[in-house]
Amino acid sequence: MMAEFKICRRDFIKFGALSFSGLALNKLFADQAQEASEAAATKAKAVIQIFLAGGPCHIDTFDPKPNAGREIIGPYTKAIPTNVDGIEISQTLPLTAKLADKYSIIRGMTHGDNSHEVSTYMMLSGMPPDGELVYPSMGSVISYLNREKTKGASVPAFISVMNPYARFDESGFIGESGRSFAASGIISNADLNFTKDTKKTKRSKPINIGDRRKLLEALDTLDSTLTKEMSDIDSQRQMAYSMIVGKGKEAFDLSREPDSVREKYGSVRGFGQQLLLARRLVEAGATYVNVMLNGWDTHKKHFEAMDVMLPALDQAYSALLSELSERGLLKTTIVTLGGEFGRTPKIMYNSPWMGGRNHFGAAFSWVVAGGGFKGGNVVGQ
Repeated sequence: MMAEFKICRRDFIKFGALSFSGLALNKLFADQAQEASEAAATKAKAVIQIFLAGGPCHIDTFDPKPNAGREIIGPYTKAIPTNVDGIEISQTLPLTAKLADKYSIIRGMTHGDNSHEVSTYMMLSGMPPDGELVYPSMGSVISYLNREKTKGASVPAFISVMNPYARFDESGFIGESGRSFAASGIISNADLNFTKDTKKTKRSKPINIGDRRKLLEALDTLDSTLTKEMSDIDSQRQMAYSMIVGKGKEAFDLSREPDSVREKYGSVRGFGQQLLLARRLVEAGATYVNVMLNGWDTHKKHFEAMDVMLPALDQAYSALLSELSERGLLKTTIVTLGGEFGRTPKIMYNSPWMGGRNHFGAAFSWVVAGGGFKGGNVVGQ
């Protein structure tokens, strides 16, 4: 399936079937049987996985309940129409609502677990916990099976923006060669918190990478009979050097983008610039880009946090879909959006939660777009 990394819609779902268990995804494709010829011709070449770490609330985003009481919906009382007849989403995502023809909403996602670690593992590996065997993430599998083809590429096959998955070992039994390249070592906070004055900010004196590399090599007393694991580590180190001093660094240089584009994505919490970077990395040849957007674990003062985070997500996500579409990349790039679980429907207004929501693995939503997925659908309820 993955030899040349040409993944059709059916292959991608088969690969991640357990992640989406009980979600009637197969129905989505069954309903599209009349478009079989188009689906066969559409091949995904890359994946951008936007992971809302901590667990976003489906009621406040893609599955609003406007007729429910205050104890369920809080201040977000309206469901707004999208550009697809019959599909409504929360008032919190007005820009995303205008692009509903480009994505499909999967409601009724479920796995029943309420722990961050287990839920993250299941959603990102596609497997339930299985004793001592740790399965790798989907990105690790794709990059591992594609490793020969990507040798010598300017960017790694599997990249995390900004950091790898925090809740489990992303490479599982694959080992070091299945780990993602973390962009956090290259991108600064100033790059993520872009303003019109960012380019005018005086940069600190750059470190001398060449000197540090010589020092590292001088201290490396291992001989040529490295173990497989150590060889993998050395390969990762060489890739890191190419990202810093080679051609790959250009893909990470957000200053190459016009200010108008950077402003379109936004900079609140760094969400927008991270998704802009994901687009640049796909253009540079990355095959799996994991974007970790943190901060969704809102046990306390949930709506105060959402008033900041949801507009930032709305701006960044809508900009990404629009740009991918305009550049002809959406047809070959799968974009997923979701977290490890949802939040409890009933709001906890009592102290100490003050309007918080707890973990909820019983039902939540994910969104899929691009790579051959037909937009303008809602699956499950």
